[in-house]
Amino acid sequence: MTVQAYILVQTSVGKAAEVAAAIRELPGVTLAEDVTGPYDVIVRAEAPTVDDLGALVVAKVQVVDGITRTVTCPVVNI
Repeated sequence: MTVQAYILVQTSVGKAAEVAAAIRELPGVTLAEDVTGPYDVIVRAEAPTVDDLGALVVAKVQVVDGITRTVTCPVVNI
């Protein structure tokens, strides 16, 4: 079973489409869409473990040029 999460992304002004396109290409990302509201891009990602998910967010997503802040929301099955 994989660990899944939504990653809420804030970007620099005018960078949302560019950031979403770059994130969409990352392994483990299943969806990345531009949105309106307090966040500019919403990402759905998955990884084999929580540690792998953390590595994806920190080492791959957060280093994309134009990102100013991320919030990771793990999916829970209640």
